[in-house]
Amino acid sequence: MTSYLIRRILSVIPVLFLVSIFVFLLLRLTPGDPAAIIAGDNATPETLARIREAMGLNEPLLTQYVKWMGGILQGDFGRSLISGVPVLDMVAGRIGPSISLAVMTIVITILVAIPMGVIAAWKHRSWVDHLVMSFSVLGFSVPVFLVGYVLLLVFSVKLAWLPPQGYRPLTDGLGPFLERAILPSLTLASIYIALIARMTRAAMLDVLNEDYIRTARAKGVGERRLLFVHALKNAAVPIVTIVGAGFALLISGVVVTETIFNIPGIGRLTVDAVLARDYPVIQALILLTATLYVAVNLLIDLSYPLFDPRIRY
Repeated sequence: MTSYLIRRILSVIPVLFLVSIFVFLLLRLTPGDPAAIIAGDNATPETLARIREAMGLNEPLLTQYVKWMGGILQGDFGRSLISGVPVLDMVAGRIGPSISLAVMTIVITILVAIPMGVIAAWKHRSWVDHLVMSFSVLGFSVPVFLVGYVLLLVFSVKLAWLPPQGYRPLTDGLGPFLERAILPSLTLASIYIALIARMTRAAMLDVLNEDYIRTARAKGVGERRLLFVHALKNAAVPIVTIVGAGFALLISGVVVTETIFNIPGIGRLTVDAVLARDYPVIQALILLTATLYVAVNLLIDLSYPLFDPRIRY
């Protein structure tokens, strides 16, 4: 087990190294001059030359990469070309809402989708199964922005139960946080519930046809224990995979939902940086997103032996 963990952790290093090279070259080789963005439209050639010299843009790419990576390893992602604020401070100020929204969405999804999928597999080809599958198709078909606007219309405009927009951190109290987080979380959860319920149903159907399930039934194991202990544990690997991938996607930012509910998250920061061609911010966000995906996938891989001991070898 120890050697398996070491191999999986070491495999992350070359992946992150290649990602860093890709991010660096992608933005260095795209059209546009960072010096011109800083200096403005009326800058003289002498001003542009001084800015390029100060930013190291005249140095070889390899030298630029080594200095860039050296700063990142020390927590220095540079400064925004537009505002002059340190990039790390900008990201730190936006990542809290995205993480909170992602965690709440995943919690809602797990509590609703997994029982739905288990029951649908248990009642295969019954009206319950057809209902769950119909909801899955509906969840994939309805756009996220439409779900968000419908929830706003019902719960904020018509019933006036919840505030329509904004974000309050958990430090302001659980009540204010939930009031503003529940609607965007339900909006995102509508898609992930459909996806994970469908995945859970498919995985459970495969497991419920195994011989050991029939043996457990013959020995008198109760249906609840049979479904949620014996069967669900053996069907957990694909379910955990899709849950982890969804969590990484949510943290990296869902632009539409953050825009509808006026949430200052990573998604909106990414769009603003791309539109302004703010290279240091774009680099930091891409690298952060890639690192997040790699880290989540690593955690998923490390969790597999808990559900299937054969994976350890």
